Amino acid sequence: MMTSAIAELQSSFLTPAEVEASKAVMGLDTQLIEDGCYYLAELDGELAGSGGWSRRATLYGGDHSAGRDARMLDPATEPARIRAMYTHPDFVRRGVGKAVLACCEDAARRAGFARVELMATLSGQPLYRAAGFERLEQILDSTGGVPVPLVRMGKSL
Repeated sequence: MMTSAIAELQSSFLTPAEVEASKAVMGLDTQLIEDGCYYLAELDGELAGSGGWSRRATLYGGDHSAGRDARMLDPATEPARIRAMYTHPDFVRRGVGKAVLACCEDAARRAGFARVELMATLSGQPLYRAAGFERLEQILDSTGGVPVPLVRMGKSL
């Protein structure tokens, strides 16, 4: 599902080379599963989406990404992370991303965090803006050999 989401949902926002490079930038960090902070959404018995939140310092990237930081965040001074949000292309615009995001925000709030941050793809920005996230900065991640634009966003819970 993640590969399909990256390939299909990014194609309206990125060049083919940027979409391919995105595969090196994005993916699942299994630490989210180990921490019990990764959720799956089903519709009509099919996997429709997924996403998680983290109390660890890594902002984005998968198991294959360099520079991950497993340090535990301080809820009193640091924002929780929203991580690895994906919607299957067959289920876009059906509230899947919104529901997963709300679940993640609620869990972070219950864990004592007052803020959350995430690294958004260009195609993900509309969902996050609609949920109250503000743009903090845009970066270019060249991990995949071609710069991929990403936007760090945050909000108060």
